[in-house]
Amino acid sequence: MFRPRVIPILLLKNKGLEKSVQFKDFKYIGDPINAVKIFNDLKVDELIFLDILASKEKRSIDLEFVKRVGDEANMPFSVGGGIKSIAKIKEIINAGAEKVVINSHAFINPAFVKEASEEFGSSTIVISMDIKKKLFGSKQLYILGGSLATGLNPIDFAKKMEDMGAGEIIINSIERDGMMNGYDLELIKEIAQAVTIPVVAAGGAGKLADFRLAVTDAHASAVAAGSMFIYHGSRKAVLVNYPSNKELIDTFKQI
Repeated sequence: MFRPRVIPILLLKNKGLEKSVQFKDFKYIGDPINAVKIFNDLKVDELIFLDILASKEKRSIDLEFVKRVGDEANMPFSVGGGIKSIAKIKEIINAGAEKVVINSHAFINPAFVKEASEEFGSSTIVISMDIKKKLFGSKQLYILGGSLATGLNPIDFAKKMEDMGAGEIIINSIERDGMMNGYDLELIKEIAQAVTIPVVAAGGAGKLADFRLAVTDAHASAVAAGSMFIYHGSRKAVLVNYPSNKELIDTFKQI
């Protein structure tokens, strides 16, 4: 049966694999290429790699790393981190990535999203949106690894990215990142209903039921997680893991 994509998001920091809680309190997990090898064996749907320091350090994700993943991965993968030129996207795609993930530069220069989607096709261009509540409750878009508030309404920005030609949007709740207590279903639903392109839920998944709720209640097209695929048990022992296809089919069979 058809089921939504289930995607591990892996964070890169100083060439290592790390995991955050609410975009801070980073913990070193291990070697990212070793994780790729394990995910190969576990037959994951696809992978997303995000270099979380690239934009702050005014560089892009390391091309040699992308090539190493391309040589090793048996599944489609996307990469993000400081991507802001057509030439860099071309290099990344040639290195083996299926898609590129654009975050900060989509806000800084929205026209770049249009240029990139026209050059490579919408299916290649993914927009990652990091979102957090303001002091009085309304939500806004953040950039530069969640460190800078833009003042923009996430729904308006999502619509703009669709108009610019983006093929997919990742919705990540900063407050729920690493908490493993469920997605921000209201946020995901609002954006999924505002655009026609696929929306990927991220930030907060802790159990398989969270995946189903993101799809059934919030209308996400796919689901992504970090901690859930890195940790095991209440003590959060590091164990790279992924549900079997049967477990995922059973999870989504009510859809």
